[in-house]
Amino acid sequence: MKLKFDCVFYYVSDIERAIRFYTDVLGFKVASRDFVARFEIDGVLVEIVPTTDASKLAGGGNARLCLQVDDIAATLLELQHKGVPTTPAHPETGGLLAAFQDPDGNEICLWRYTATGKN
Repeated sequence: MKLKFDCVFYYVSDIERAIRFYTDVLGFKVASRDFVARFEIDGVLVEIVPTTDASKLAGGGNARLCLQVDDIAATLLELQHKGVPTTPAHPETGGLLAAFQDPDGNEICLWRYTATGKN
């Protein structure tokens, strides 16, 4: 058996609203679009997939999109100024972690490595 990476994806209830969030708020560019929208983030394909099945939305699994940042405090402030509620940054082994949600409640994490972590 040979496995190859395809993508990370989140189900969303309103694909147009989700595209606006990922482009306008997070600054990602749509890489391609058909029945799903795809974003390439540092070589990783992230898809948003529309669904009307409420059991697939927000919290149905434990996957997280985690975005590395250089200045977690500044990033949190920028998100808050855009109207996005965030958690405070808190220490974890190797760095600082904070989180926010997309419009469907999918958790997105922010990660800042400490000097002893990966750079």
